[in-house]
Amino acid sequence: MTQQTPLRRVALTLAAAGLPVLPLRAGKAPFGNCPTCRGNACGGRPNMVSAGPCQCPGVCHAWAAATTDPHVLTSPPWTAAWRRAVCVAYHPGTAGLTVVDLDDAAAVAWARGTLPTTQTVETTRGEHWIYRGAMTSHNAVRSGVDIKSSMSYARYLGPGTGTMTTLPDEVRALAVKEPSPARRPHIVTVAALSGGGECRHRTPVYLERGIAMAEQRITQARSAVHATVYRTFLAVLSAHGRCGCLTDTHIARLFSAAQAKGESARHCADAWANARAALGM
Repeated sequence: MTQQTPLRRVALTLAAAGLPVLPLRAGKAPFGNCPTCRGNACGGRPNMVSAGPCQCPGVCHAWAAATTDPHVLTSPPWTAAWRRAVCVAYHPGTAGLTVVDLDDAAAVAWARGTLPTTQTVETTRGEHWIYRGAMTSHNAVRSGVDIKSSMSYARYLGPGTGTMTTLPDEVRALAVKEPSPARRPHIVTVAALSGGGECRHRTPVYLERGIAMAEQRITQARSAVHATVYRTFLAVLSAHGRCGCLTDTHIARLFSAAQAKGESARHCADAWANARAALGM
């Protein structure tokens, strides 16, 4: 029988309790995709569980690799990964959890004065506040604060202290606030439609439907994510960009959907700028 590493023992214990886990390598990052899965050529794993169109037995697709299956966790590809791993991570969303990642003392002080108490785990520089309930993950909702839930992972740093409570509206509200200045999307400034008159894109239902469809298109991309993001940005700008009805909030929603699929803030900004340039904006 293969001797278990300490990290794999922890992972199996967590998995038995219903927490989907995965190993992290040096730098606290997921293991990279294998050659077959590189660039999402395999179709990826778009669901919030390890199952999906990809049948790769390896530790691929970052957060989507997280699993509670002990047979997967002890399979040869995973055994090799555990030997190289530096810590255990888990996918909060699948377990019905949300982690408010407080990255420094100032963020912790803010949380203690603003958020309802819950289970708390100390981190290297701050704390994880863990709530019962899942939501969309968002980075930098305010200085030093990230929200990790669906399509994200968090390090397992022990059971922590306190009693886990229900995800409060105060945390959900953080996701709909304006992005921090460091991550503010590029603002579209274009001339209004020629000819005057009321722009039909300003009808709330029409515009909302367009943005929601764009978010869905990005979220459901199973391959060529970068190209899908660019084409979606292009379509949104083509339909709504020249009338000036797009707001920071609309653009932030598109950027958030793209970043949830793995696009960096810089890639989002570049794709947006390239789409504008292609349309002569």
